[in-house]
Amino acid sequence: MMQMDRRPFLEEYEKLVVRMNTPRVMIDNAGCVDATRIMIDSVRKDGILLEAVQVLTDLNLSIKKGYVSSDGRWNMDVFHVTNLDGNKLTDESIINCIQQSLGTVNRTKSKSIDGMTALELTGTDRVGLLSEVFAVLSELNCDIIESKVWTHNGRIAAIIHLKDCDSGSPIEEPQKINRIEARLKNVLKGDNDIRSAKTSFSIEVTHTERRLHQMMFADRDYERTPIINTSGRYSPLVSVQNCSEKEYSVVNIQGKDRPKLLFDVVCTLTDMQYVVFHATINTREDDAYLEFFIRHIDGSPISSEPEKQRVIMCLRSAIERRAPEGVQLELCKTDKPGLLAEVMRTFRENAINVTQCEISTTMGVAHNIFYVTDGIGNSVDLKVIDFVRERIGSSCLRVKELPLMFKKIERDEGGLGGAVLVSLGSLLRRNLYNLGLMKSYS
Repeated sequence: MMQMDRRPFLEEYEKLVVRMNTPRVMIDNAGCVDATRIMIDSVRKDGILLEAVQVLTDLNLSIKKGYVSSDGRWNMDVFHVTNLDGNKLTDESIINCIQQSLGTVNRTKSKSIDGMTALELTGTDRVGLLSEVFAVLSELNCDIIESKVWTHNGRIAAIIHLKDCDSGSPIEEPQKINRIEARLKNVLKGDNDIRSAKTSFSIEVTHTERRLHQMMFADRDYERTPIINTSGRYSPLVSVQNCSEKEYSVVNIQGKDRPKLLFDVVCTLTDMQYVVFHATINTREDDAYLEFFIRHIDGSPISSEPEKQRVIMCLRSAIERRAPEGVQLELCKTDKPGLLAEVMRTFRENAINVTQCEISTTMGVAHNIFYVTDGIGNSVDLKVIDFVRERIGSSCLRVKELPLMFKKIERDEGGLGGAVLVSLGSLLRRNLYNLGLMKSYS
């Protein structure tokens, strides 16, 4: 009997499997008055919600509402999104990018950093620490191309992408890597952090912000006590209850809305080995209300009070890590060797503490964002900011966002002394304008 060639059937079967496992993405601009609706229908797999949220977050989209539902083997996720200006998405290139990116989330893999070496650091935060780190890298002839730094509860986590200044190549020589690690460990240890200061070089690439969450989580920042005043940083309300009928644990989060909030929460739940089966995301003005029905990856709900408290602490910390604190400064200047070390040294000499920073270099131009406070976590004196701007270059270093204290003064128009506060707010705006810190005070 002649045997039938099965290869065509196998090829068709493989194509069917690919189609079944490829998310179906629908984008609707007509069904919602003030947002673009994105619907994703996909085979359920662990981590797919995080991948979808990560795509939307990386495209700088704001998620105003969302619904997540998992029924057996299938997921249906619906997100109402806007751009950062609060408008619907009308740019066809962005819409096409969303469709292509969300349509491939099941096949997304980490890629190596092209031409850069990734350096990871964790340790005890202190005023001037980043200045010392970047000074060491400058002395060792390292060119900092990109970096993100978070601080929380007295801890610091940083991912720094480097090249060799002379060759422009990745830093791969073992002797140089060992020298960099040894110098930086001494800086990070300081006087009291011998055990927990860590440095490592990495070739594999995880999403940078997800990796920062993982580093902070591994460092157990959620259990640490702040060493500086963090009264300006909000803390969300987080609660966890068990739904015994459906064998879910229900996580509720209420707090101030901000960009990337949903990513931070879903990232933390995923890395803590919880699976989101259903969720509701709702925002109103500046407030966010999030509800998640979760189980542990083994299918069980949260089983004990200590585990419940750990989830609450970890979610609070994940939200607080990225909460902007202090004055936001923006540096845009032609890049040169040692530029970042010079800027950080100026901050340190004026007792300015950097709570977060995001560093990038494009076409020879450094574009850096810093959130800064004074040495104990309070707002920096405006005279100090003006002096620092003069030192670095007033046209290069600008204030992008004012301290929280000034916003409170300007909002508080009622109650006893309201008129005085309004007048004070106007006076502050006029002074800020004269210092070049505001475009207009009218």
